[in-house]
Amino acid sequence: MPHTKTVAVYAADEVSHYGFEDHPFSEDRVHAFWDEMHIRQLADQVRIFQPIMATEEHLRLFHTLDYIEKVKHHSAIGEGLLDYGDTPAYKGVYEDAVKVVGSVLDAVHKVMHGELRRVFLPIAGLHHSMPNTASGFCVFNDVGVAIKLLQQEYGLERIAYVDIDAHHGDGVFYPFENDPTVIFADIHEDGRYNFPQTGFSYEVGKGPAKGRKLNIPLLPLSADDDFLMMWEQIETFLHRWQPQFVFMNCGADGLDGDPLAHLHYTARAHRRAARGLCEIAEEYAEGRLIGVGGGGYDLRNIANAWTAVVDTFLETPMR
Repeated sequence: MPHTKTVAVYAADEVSHYGFEDHPFSEDRVHAFWDEMHIRQLADQVRIFQPIMATEEHLRLFHTLDYIEKVKHHSAIGEGLLDYGDTPAYKGVYEDAVKVVGSVLDAVHKVMHGELRRVFLPIAGLHHSMPNTASGFCVFNDVGVAIKLLQQEYGLERIAYVDIDAHHGDGVFYPFENDPTVIFADIHEDGRYNFPQTGFSYEVGKGPAKGRKLNIPLLPLSADDDFLMMWEQIETFLHRWQPQFVFMNCGADGLDGDPLAHLHYTARAHRRAARGLCEIAEEYAEGRLIGVGGGGYDLRNIANAWTAVVDTFLETPMR
């Protein structure tokens, strides 16, 4: 008899190893989320999966061989920087980062085969990593690899990537800027005021992808009302392109009090976005939706935002 639970989470205690000591991206983030999952009695309502290792062949769908070898080298010696200062190496960082990618790919396969419908991966959505470098605490770009897999193995032609992290998802935007199969929508703090200084409204895609990318920068101090007003543009945009698969980057750093951003959302923003994407996925994508945790550096905010997403995944009707 098939399992009746179609919402899943990749077990927090098993994916917590990707993190950095004395660093904003610490292992504590995932424990704050998992504790809140138990407090809100959500943990027993989802299926729980363990992390899976990706292969080097998988990584090479998006990343260069030279960069993969660089990460292996610094992972083995346990020191050095993987970018220009934000992303330090430690012993085993390669294996930990490969588990993040592998878990997202495993979720993609399970969703595509109908075993799952909605999945949340708290440690994933490493959206600053570029094909040839780490960036912004992100070693390998799990969603970048997953998009390539969906294109090449499953032949999908309209893959939506929606990012509500406070920081622009430059590692997904620029590598796919010319790719018309990636429907990109990102609402974030204005790049004039925060890392990575990208994601301006005039950046709408190039060549055959022109018009298939939407960047919505918000001024510092923007709050729920600002987010909710602009969110309508994202839903209109997605309805236009009718995606066959939806990724949601659920970064919690837009909530009030995050030390690395200047936005004032509450978890209401995450709940609204998650509900809208559930409904769009049900209408056009056979319900196929994967949420990835992204950033967020205040533990209370992480707990509130991510559990709001999981709760919404559970309560939004499926067709």
